[in-house]
Amino acid sequence: MENYAGIDVSLELSSVCVVDAQGKILKEAKVASEPDALVEFFETLGFAVKRIGLEAGPLSQWLHAALKTAGFETVLLETRHVKAALSAMTVKTDRKDARVIARLIRMGWFRAVHAKSIGAQEVRALLVARKQLLGRLIDVELSIRGILRGSGLKVGPVTRVLATVRDDAVCRRLMTVPGVGPLVAITYKSAIDDPHRIVKSKAAGALFGLTPKKYQSGEKDVTGGITLAGDEIVRTVLYEAANVLLSRITRFSKLKRWGMDVAKRRGSKRANVALARKLAVILHRIWVDGTTYRWTDAGPIAA
Repeated sequence: MENYAGIDVSLELSSVCVVDAQGKILKEAKVASEPDALVEFFETLGFAVKRIGLEAGPLSQWLHAALKTAGFETVLLETRHVKAALSAMTVKTDRKDARVIARLIRMGWFRAVHAKSIGAQEVRALLVARKQLLGRLIDVELSIRGILRGSGLKVGPVTRVLATVRDDAVCRRLMTVPGVGPLVAITYKSAIDDPHRIVKSKAAGALFGLTPKKYQSGEKDVTGGITLAGDEIVRTVLYEAANVLLSRITRFSKLKRWGMDVAKRRGSKRANVALARKLAVILHRIWVDGTTYRWTDAGPIAA
């Protein structure tokens, strides 16, 4: 008989629930949120577990990798799906959360999340830390400028260099796309991690929440703003790249022309979103094909 397990991960102790094919609870326990402890728990369980599920979160990638290495079939669950399932409970505890996750795994009512490689996780950590440090750096810089200005000293622009992508062949090819710089390239690359997990390039925009929301029920049919699903940092840098392409880059390209046409019809904000979505698709295609962006030979375009 096939058995399934759900883990509700917490900082110190994780709640584990194992159910059989009919949904009957076979085992419940509190286990230390450490890879060795979880691996030992499932190895000494006394019966096999077909699949283990964890909700995607800060510790989940670490625990997921350890369980996979130990030979257990383990999946990361989409956070929004788990939240929707848990919202039906009137009483919420870690124990009940683990039960719901186990039953979601049993019924197959979940969407698996891509588990990033170690290299991608390290780059992601670097980008998050950079964002935090940059915000504090700007605050300190502005304070110093204000202090020195009282003495008549005017500090000019400060140069900042991002050298992480210098030896990365993929990032250098992505940077051939207009508007895409080092930060956009490395952020996109670390988020995608494995380009072949996306079957069609046009799905890249939806992965980062850049496609319109839609609600249809009976006579009601509403198309709203974008879904805002997926990685917020990638969505932000793609939007900024689109804005740079439309407002600062003067060299002509079909991509800029397309964005300007959208801006004339729908306005600049929607044009930026549409162009960000298109950039996500183009970057993925360039990565998969091993090509570079093809510029036109035409001259500069008017602002």
